[in-house]
Parts: sequence; structure tokens; C-alpha cells
Amino acid sequence: MRGDLDNVIKPILDGLSRCVYVDDRQIERIVVQKFEPKSVCVLEPSAALLDAMGADRAANYVKVSDDLHEELT
Repeated sequence: MRGDLDNVIKPILDGLSRCVYVDDRQIERIVVQKFEPKSVCVLEPSAALLDAMGADRAANYVKVSDDLHEELT
């Protein structure tokens, strides 16, 4: 994946604005991690995520949740 993570996440957050939340001040937690394709295991991935994980290129995975205590898996 090209670019620093802080530069990669900003356009994603801007794209979610007004679709998922009204104002980005509502965001209370952002967890971002960079990893190489096929180097991570996800329990019960969606079909779209499975396709992305099977590709030989980097992909962005965005999970929206209102559970601030949710464990990362």
C-alpha cells in the first residue's frame, strides 16, 4: 500500500461523511493497520472481503461500529 496511513485514511473518512455520520467530530475511535496481502486471518469475512484478501494487491477494509469496547479481530 502506498502512502502514509494518515494520508490513506483521510479520503476514506471523507467519503463516509454524510453517508455514515453527519460530522467527523462524531468519530470516537479509529483503528488503522497496514499489512501485506494474504498475511492476516479474519474470522467470518464477507464475500467482498474474501475477494479483496485473495487479490495480489493491497485493499482497504473499513468496519463501522458503535461499540467502543469491541475487540479487534
